[in-house]
Formats: sequence, structure tokens, C-alpha cells
Amino acid sequence: MAEYYTVKQGDHLSSIAAEKGFSDYKIIWDHPENAALKEERKNPNILFPGDRVFIPDREVRLEPRPTDQLHVFELRTTELRLKLVLEDLYEKPIASTPCDLVLPGQTRRVTTDDAGRLDEVIPADTHNATLFVRGPETPFQDLAIPIRVGHLDPIDKLTGQAARLMNLGYYFGPMDPVDADDFSSAVEEFQCDHGLAVDGKCGPNTQSTLKKVHGS
Repeated sequence: MAEYYTVKQGDHLSSIAAEKGFSDYKIIWDHPENAALKEERKNPNILFPGDRVFIPDREVRLEPRPTDQLHVFELRTTELRLKLVLEDLYEKPIASTPCDLVLPGQTRRVTTDDAGRLDEVIPADTHNATLFVRGPETPFQDLAIPIRVGHLDPIDKLTGQAARLMNLGYYFGPMDPVDADDFSSAVEEFQCDHGLAVDGKCGPNTQSTLKKVHGS
């Protein structure tokens, strides 16, 4: 039956939809009851703990077909994609480098493109993964990079800002709670690097640039 679901840390709409038996998260995301949440969050896979998502009833469809013939049914699904960019300490792409992407129950050999990018379809219920850089020509050989799918908070939240700065190599302090001094220093460095007014505060202009540079 229809219900409201309260988002927990690490939830993303693809995983919520899979848990509730939906093959396409858009059935939930596009429901009129979720219009306000959709307007506020924009991205269905960047939610915040405490958000309430309306889960509609699943519809049962009947498709009459003759029993003496073979019929093909196509299931509508929406892919969940993991997109990463790997750079070295000098912001140079770790290009054309083999990696192992470890997902629950499987390991894939993947290779970054010329810009250091990876773009992989992953199971909708993925919450955690690990990327191992395997290229012997990089100093990051055998480095294990933990990936927490769905754990990125919205850009207007302090934890979301700190996480993006951490992913970009600016913030190295704790996340719970975020260290105010370390965070301010990280914001100042980011602002300096991107031609923003340097005040150590992650206001609207800095948030917009941070989201653009980070990619989400």
C-alpha cells in the first residue's frame, strides 16, 4: 500500500525504488506527491536524511495475449550510473589506466579514458563500492578508493559542501562534525583557485561553483 518513506543516510532514490519493488525510480520521483521534494533536491540520488518520499501503490497491468503464441515483454528500467574522474596531486588526469571496480558480488576490470573518467552502470541497490587503481605507471598503483554511493548530501548542507571539498582534495578534516577552521581554510583555497571572493564562507556563488567543479 502507499506510504511515506523517511530517507536515511546513504539512501538514494534508485535504491529506495529497488527496495520497494519498482524497476524505474521515475515512477516515484515523478509522482505529484513528491513534487515539492523534487523541486527542492533536483537530483533524485542526492537526498538528505529526514526527507520524506511518497511511495505509491504498485500498479498491476493485465496484457491479454493468445496462449499459443510467443510474446516478448520489455521491462522499463532506469539505469544507475557511477561517474568518476581520477586526477593526481597536480590535477592531471589519471588517463588510460586499468582499475578494478569492486561491487557487491562482482569485480569489474575497467579503464579510465583520456580525461581520467569512468562511467559504469551499477546495480540500483548499490550503496558501497571500492575502486583499485592498477596501472603500474602511476604512483597510485593498488590504491584502494572507497566509494559511498548515495551518501553525498545536498550542496546547501554543510556536510554536502565538506564532502565535495574533500573529494576535490581541499578538505581533510572530520565529517561528523565538520571542523569549522579546517572547513573555512578549505573554502578559502577553493575560492582562490576558482577566482571567487575569498572569505572562507560557502555562500551561493561558492556553492554554485563547487557543484559545477565537482560535477553534482
